[in-house]
Amino acid sequence: MSTTVIHLVRHGEVHNPEKILYGRLPGYRLSERGQKMAQLAADHLAPRDVRAVWASPLLRAQQTAAPIAAVHGLPVAQDVRLIESGNHFEGQRMGHGEARFSDPRNWRWFANPFRPSWGEPYRDQAARVISAVQSARSEVEGHEAVLVLHQLPIWVTRLSAEGKPLFHDPRRRQCRLCSVTSLRFVGPHLAGIDYAEPAAELYMGAVDATGGKLA
Repeated sequence: MSTTVIHLVRHGEVHNPEKILYGRLPGYRLSERGQKMAQLAADHLAPRDVRAVWASPLLRAQQTAAPIAAVHGLPVAQDVRLIESGNHFEGQRMGHGEARFSDPRNWRWFANPFRPSWGEPYRDQAARVISAVQSARSEVEGHEAVLVLHQLPIWVTRLSAEGKPLFHDPRRRQCRLCSVTSLRFVGPHLAGIDYAEPAAELYMGAVDATGGKLA
C-alpha cells in the first residue's frame, strides 16, 4: 500500500496589538515576524512531495499558506472545514472587561470545560478537520498535502487520532506558531504522527493567540 502524508501547519504570528481573541473575525493578518515564520515553514516543506495546499479561509492562514504553495508551484485552495474554532468571547480581551471569569454573567459559559461550553465542541472541531484530512489523503494518495489552519483544531485532531481525551490543558498543546504536525498514512490507515517547529528560531518574543509571549 502507498504512503501518504498530510501536514497540518499552524499559521504564523498575527498582528494583534490590542490582544483581542480574534477567532473567526476577518482581517487579522500576519505580523512581519509571522511572515518570516511562514517562509521558514515553506523552506521546511520545500523538499517534500507536496501535490496540494489547502487553507482555512481566514487571512492569517491564507498568508501562511502562500509561500508554502509558491515553492511547489501550486495554488492555495480554501476549505471552510479548516476554519478556527468558534468561541463566545470572540472579539474581546480574555480576562478583561466582558470576558472576565469573575463576572457572574459569564459563569454559564464556563460551566462545562470538557465540551467546552464557551465555544465549538472539541468533538465537532476534530470531526471536520479529520474530514478535510481524509479528503486530502484521497486526492493526493501516494504523495503529500499541506493543510494550513489553527492551533486548537489541529491539537484536538491530533488527540483524536491518538485516541486520547479531547479535554486538555491549553498550556500543554504541542502546536506552536507555524509548527508542522504530519499525519502519515499507509493506505487508509494512520501509521504515525510527526511534529516539527521550523520557525522555532523566531519564537523569542513572539505573541501567541492568547496574547502571551512564547518565550
